Amino acid sequence: MFARPAVAARSAAFVQTRNMATLKEIQVRLKSVTNISKITASMKMIASTKTTRAQRAMNVARIYGQVSNDFVKQAEVEKAEGAKELLVTVSSDKGLCGGIHSSLARQSRKYLGENSEAPLVVLGDKAKVQLQRAYPENIKYSFNQLGSSIPTFDETSVIASTILNDKDLAFDNVKLLYNKFVSAIAFETSSIECFPIKQIVEAPNFKAYEYQEEVLENLNEFLFANSLHWALVEGHAAEMAAKRTAMENATKNAGDMINKLTLQYNRGRQAVITNELIDIITGASAL
Repeated sequence: MFARPAVAARSAAFVQTRNMATLKEIQVRLKSVTNISKITASMKMIASTKTTRAQRAMNVARIYGQVSNDFVKQAEVEKAEGAKELLVTVSSDKGLCGGIHSSLARQSRKYLGENSEAPLVVLGDKAKVQLQRAYPENIKYSFNQLGSSIPTFDETSVIASTILNDKDLAFDNVKLLYNKFVSAIAFETSSIECFPIKQIVEAPNFKAYEYQEEVLENLNEFLFANSLHWALVEGHAAEMAAKRTAMENATKNAGDMINKLTLQYNRGRQAVITNELIDIITGASAL
């Protein structure tokens, strides 16, 4: 009879120790999630500022890019049959922006699946990592150090000159695959067609104009660099908007987790206090 209170006391002490260990784990996790929430909230504010700047740069680049496209359309340039096309995937090096890079890689794999011999140029390490697993032999060039800031036309010109001046890289047309900025919460993978100067000169509406031969090469480089710059800047704006949305969702999810952990901690703490009261009452009754 006298052993039962002792057994009950040891059992209550074991439950209390177990609850305290659980509360300690919850407290550590709650502190960790709170710190992560602060980081994601700061990253959201930074992404919001960068999105505003990127949109302003995108609006300027889009005007010049659309002028180049309108020039090609007005000249009625048509894609030649059997032309070899170069695929340029416009990505970046940065992550934490949802599935924006995966969408580009998926569309690129789909295109390369239908055109297995097409050469590939990748801008950004994120898309390169996904594409080089399945199509390592198609990749002719890859450029990195992209996405940390708004792309400049000087950077774009270097990339365009590297591609156009390579005599071993044979292609007729260029297909630019990039992320089009739709809104602050939406984007879509789109493409821009670039044609060589030979096809532009042979276009019906271009023959009516007089031009100098030495100007054509500069025109070819400018049209390609202009379209590539448009794709880079608009892709950067879409990436910043996607990063802002991703950090907003991460902050919201962290807040929900904090609420759940706080409730779980309070319930556990209440259970510990209840067990302590039971021990006090049981000890008083035994005396």
